[in-house]
Amino acid sequence: MQFYYGSQMPLRVLDETEFWKQQEAEHTVVMRELVTNLEDKYVDALKRWEEELDASHQHVKRFVESVIRSHHHISPTLNQQVLDLVSFSLQESEAFIQFCRQVKSDSSAVSGNHTAKVVIDHIIDESEYFIGIAQTILYDQQ
Repeated sequence: MQFYYGSQMPLRVLDETEFWKQQEAEHTVVMRELVTNLEDKYVDALKRWEEELDASHQHVKRFVESVIRSHHHISPTLNQQVLDLVSFSLQESEAFIQFCRQVKSDSSAVSGNHTAKVVIDHIIDESEYFIGIAQTILYDQQ
């Protein structure tokens, strides 16, 4: 993400957050479809993660609409709500990464599937990329 957006920064960070929440939700599907013999407890957990990440994605989309409707005159309250949402999204991504690592280390179906391990590592890397963006935004605002 580029940091020369100036007054459009709240919209830009929301765009990034929206994109990565959608990616994470899609990654739950990738994991379920890639590892066809994945244990039920992980399949069920991935379905719950998909619902939660999709709900976050929808929540971010609503904030994008709010910022657009404000014509980029962001009130301090709306700006703080955006920062809170980014903070929540960051924490959610950290928890999702932890879950992905657990699946990779504890699932016997994944342990014998080199491709699944590589894909899960890639999924983790992408979520970590988002966390880096979110942390930069949050630290710049403090």
